[in-house]
Amino acid sequence: MDLFDVYPLYDITPVKGEGTYVLDKDGNKYLDLYGGHAVISIGHSHPAYVYAISKQVSKLGFYSNSVKNPLQEQLADNLEKISGVKDYNLFLCNSGAEANENALKVASFHTGKDRIIYFENAFHGRTSGVVAVTDNENIKAPFNQNHKATKIAFEDSEAVEAELKKGDVAAVIFEVIQGVGGLDEASSEFYQKTAELCKEYNSVLIADEVQSGYGRTGDFFAFQKHNIRPDIISIAKGMGNGFPIGGVLIDKAISAKSGMLGTTFGGNHLACAAGISVLEIIEKENLLKNAAELFEYVKEKAAEIPQIQKIKGRGLMIGLEFDFEIAQLRKELLFKHQIFTGASANKKLLRILPPLNIKKQHFDELFKALTIVLDLK
Repeated sequence: MDLFDVYPLYDITPVKGEGTYVLDKDGNKYLDLYGGHAVISIGHSHPAYVYAISKQVSKLGFYSNSVKNPLQEQLADNLEKISGVKDYNLFLCNSGAEANENALKVASFHTGKDRIIYFENAFHGRTSGVVAVTDNENIKAPFNQNHKATKIAFEDSEAVEAELKKGDVAAVIFEVIQGVGGLDEASSEFYQKTAELCKEYNSVLIADEVQSGYGRTGDFFAFQKHNIRPDIISIAKGMGNGFPIGGVLIDKAISAKSGMLGTTFGGNHLACAAGISVLEIIEKENLLKNAAELFEYVKEKAAEIPQIQKIKGRGLMIGLEFDFEIAQLRKELLFKHQIFTGASANKKLLRILPPLNIKKQHFDELFKALTIVLDLK
């Protein structure tokens, strides 16, 4: 049986990961500055993480949500403590798309409304509801286009209010820093105004922190910089360091009822063990501080590269915007210098999403390679 051919693949087969590096089947060592789409938050094969998962799977890997699982409560408690966000309830699922789907569903249940506002260059997932609020028509099937969704430009508060006034908007969903869209971030004033408008017109404010959360920006959540309180927060990628897990933080003012949401695999014992371990390592190794400090270091190094026109993002969610399209640059970094990086909808943007315990010397490797590729003397 052949695989369903939907992924353009590099001819590289990783078989082992060690910290900030991966090794392929031929023994070649690659510096991982992309973390599998920001998933690897604490480094490959972190010993404490490996121990936690091994210990749990040796006892009980899975049982359904029809029984009590104290690990879910421990994960929720640790998340509240380390993130600093209070008075939310946690629903556990398996991925970022599923987290966002459930966020939209809760918003619609809560408000009784059925339309969603999203923003230009947004990416919220590929499943039915969230692809409808993703700004990429190429990945929407006819089935997905029947959802009631309205796209608005970032920073256009007047347009947001005009749509909310119509009375049928269940939620406004946004990435605080857009990932696939190119690392754009609106102003604090815009986010604060949007939050006020949602309250005024009885709509739910959803912060998609799937990529920007879990310490990636130097804050635990990217929205915390802007002094807002979303009604719902979706999380996933860095949450399990590669083990599939996602979640939805739901304000306690939003009531739950039996059967409202459900999942077979979400919040299983092994996923919770992975999630608890990640939070413990983030706290113990002070990885939020590391992310913030290394962003300043990257800004210093990038200033030495004249072709870099702009640095976007925060912490270890970094975009280096060049004065040319970077497709060939990425290939040379990968195949000549063994460095994984990422791209985005902005064809001039090199996206950097490394493990949060990366060190300065790893960025030195990147900038040395850039100097060679760009033929800088």
